[in-house]
Amino acid sequence: MNALTLVFAALCVFAIAYRFYGLFIARKVLGVNEARLTPAIKMADGVDYVETNKYILFGHHFAAIAAAGPLLGPVLAAQFGFAPGALWILIGCVLAGAVHDLVVLFASVRHKGQSLAYIATQEVDKFTGGVASFAVLFILILTLAGLSIACVNAMFHSPWATFTVFATIPIAILMGLYLQFWRPGDVTGASIMGVALLVAAVVGGHWVAEHESLKHIFNLSKPALSLAVPIYGIAASILPVWLLLCPRDYLSTYLKIGTIAMLAIGIFWVMPDLKMPAMTQFMGGGGPIIPGAAFPFLFITIACGAISGFHAIIATGTTPKMLDSERNLLFVGYGAMLTEGFVAMMALVAACVMFPADYFAINSAPAAFAKLNMQVVDLPFLSHAVSEELVGRTGGAVSLAVGMAEIFRRIPFMDTMMGYWYHFAIMFEAVFILTAIDAGTRVGRFFLQEMIGNFAPKFNDKRWWPGVCITSVLFTSTWGYLLYTGDIATIWPLFGMSNQLLAAVGLIIGTTMIIRMNKGKLALITAVPGLGLVGVTVWAGYLQIVNTYLPKGLYLLTTLALVVLVMMTVVIIGAVRRWIALSKINKTVSDPYGEAVLEVVPE
Repeated sequence: MNALTLVFAALCVFAIAYRFYGLFIARKVLGVNEARLTPAIKMADGVDYVETNKYILFGHHFAAIAAAGPLLGPVLAAQFGFAPGALWILIGCVLAGAVHDLVVLFASVRHKGQSLAYIATQEVDKFTGGVASFAVLFILILTLAGLSIACVNAMFHSPWATFTVFATIPIAILMGLYLQFWRPGDVTGASIMGVALLVAAVVGGHWVAEHESLKHIFNLSKPALSLAVPIYGIAASILPVWLLLCPRDYLSTYLKIGTIAMLAIGIFWVMPDLKMPAMTQFMGGGGPIIPGAAFPFLFITIACGAISGFHAIIATGTTPKMLDSERNLLFVGYGAMLTEGFVAMMALVAACVMFPADYFAINSAPAAFAKLNMQVVDLPFLSHAVSEELVGRTGGAVSLAVGMAEIFRRIPFMDTMMGYWYHFAIMFEAVFILTAIDAGTRVGRFFLQEMIGNFAPKFNDKRWWPGVCITSVLFTSTWGYLLYTGDIATIWPLFGMSNQLLAAVGLIIGTTMIIRMNKGKLALITAVPGLGLVGVTVWAGYLQIVNTYLPKGLYLLTTLALVVLVMMTVVIIGAVRRWIALSKINKTVSDPYGEAVLEVVPE
């Protein structure tokens, strides 16, 4: 099968979904109204609540939600063949993921830009909201640990990649200073400057890798990078959003969307065949990358590319505090998720154009690959071309970069530049991850401040620097510990399980709000995917515990998985009880916006 078929199918499906299904949900189900003032306008403070241009906000939101998930999940799931992953990306993104992001973002905008846990206290009850607070914080820790491990695996002992990724930090700060002080509002100028410096960083990375002194500086081990990434997270969560977060996200959006567009054009030009079969012999389990069967493990492996609970954290964290008009909810919420779904499809294609033996040699531990009795095809040539040893670089990032570089080098006049394309792709992936780390760590700091603020009110002051610094260090240390001590094989499934359960909670809380808005029948658009996701994810979590964690003696991960499952169960039971109670109310009243609802939301 030609890769162009999947690319064209994704473009058509997502375009139709945005034009019809997304618009229907925004107008008929949620009743968006541009006349309502958003929290960014009503509560403007110049720090967190900042009215933002819709294109810049789309860039921030997309950059924050599109982390390693849409890139690495489809690559790892390619073990099952291209068909299962492609179907889940198309169906899941349209009917579950984009719906989730739009509804949760709308709920936060209506609740003054507050967190998902706060929304749960208002829409369900205070006990459920309290449990949700701990659950969201817990899941965010696991998510950031999983994303960071993928970043570290792509950069260790690679001076070229490490220098290029590190260079994106001062470039983003320079853009922030340019937009804030030197040329306020000159987004075009800042973008041109940022893109030019990114290209220079990729080219300069080759020179750094060959320079004896500089090479040793950037030739970092896994432990060293596992310390450097959390330190970056602390800094990013403390600095003002205009200095690092927004310019980095906006810059990375150009890089992300631009690279995916280039990859799509490359696929149209090269028209490569998918060498991976539609379904492999590992559909029933026993694979070297994901030991379990495609059902249910496909649905927690391809997380962010189809639906992601991490998006609920961003959609109730930074984004609702920056939305300038409810009119743009569809563009930012539904549109960004569809874009991420397309990214996931491109990642799946890039993995599946490789020979299966080469794919498994990169993504499997050498001992596991030896048991497959496969002979590599192009791998020696590829390793030489990119100046890296590729065997056993598990986690999906490296095989994705190789697949992208292989497509780009087959474009005319590009055949000698595979090394540059490979390291460009590594930077592309790492920037995806780091933008989620800085936004996720900032949101985690908000959560921790709110929770500690219940006992020490001073922590509720988001401008009290001791509180900001203490909560940033505490939160980052937790996921940093998992990063330092874990590996992709154990952390990624736990991330996938907790991430999907959080997505289910977001859909279920959204369902509660839609029912309260007196639109009970329309609530099926969130209730059906939410409850379905609960079933498949709980089953995958159970199998992961009994078949992997307990047999290997991974008792910490077993405990973490059980805690997540229990907390999510409490939240879901509380929400379902609320549905039953709301179904018995017939009388409507006016909410703070003057609209008919089943009961007034406590303020």
